[in-house]
Amino acid sequence: MNNVKNILIVGVGGQGTLLASKLIGEVLVNAGYDVKVSEVHGMSQRGGSVVTYVRYGDAVASPLIDAGEADIILAFEALEAARYLPYLKKGGLIITADQRIDPMPVITGAMAYPGDLIGRLKAQDIRLVACDALSAANKAGNARAVNVVLIGILAKYMDFPAEAWEDAITAVVPERFRDVNLKAFALADTVAD
Repeated sequence: MNNVKNILIVGVGGQGTLLASKLIGEVLVNAGYDVKVSEVHGMSQRGGSVVTYVRYGDAVASPLIDAGEADIILAFEALEAARYLPYLKKGGLIITADQRIDPMPVITGAMAYPGDLIGRLKAQDIRLVACDALSAANKAGNARAVNVVLIGILAKYMDFPAEAWEDAITAVVPERFRDVNLKAFALADTVAD
C-alpha cells in the first residue's frame, strides 16, 4: 500500500471542495488508478469547515486519510490550511489560497481571526504554495472559480498533462460554467510560483 497517494481538500462551505474532488477523481480514474473519495460535509451549508479525502494508487482499501498521511493539502482558505496542517506528512505540500473567510466565531466576535497565517505556515517545515487565487478567479469571470484556479496549481505538481485536467473540467462541470472554469484553470499560471 505504500504506492497510495493522499490528497486532502479543505475549505469552507460553498467554495467548491466537492467539485474539486470530482475533478481530481476524474483525472485519476481516467489515468487508470483505483480511486477512493470521501466527502465530509461538516457545516457546509453554514459556511463551516468542509473536508474531502482523495486517495489513489494501484489498490486503495479505505477512503479516509489519517493525521500525518496527506501528501498534498489543497486549501481554499488560509485558516483551513492551518487547521489541517497535522494531516500533512513530512515533506508534504500545501497549496492554499491566501483568501480570508471569517468563520462564525469570528463573525460573532467570540474569537479573533489568527494573524499572519501564511507567515506561520511558511515557518513550518513544509513545502508551501500560497497564492491569490481569488484574483485569477475574478479574471476568469467568477469569484467562485477559486477552486479550479487551485486545481490548476495542483496540476503542476501531479504527473498528468493539462489536457487531462481540461477534459475532466469538460466532463464534470455543467456546460454553463465550463468556459469560466477552463479560463480559471489556465489562469493558475498567473498566480502560482
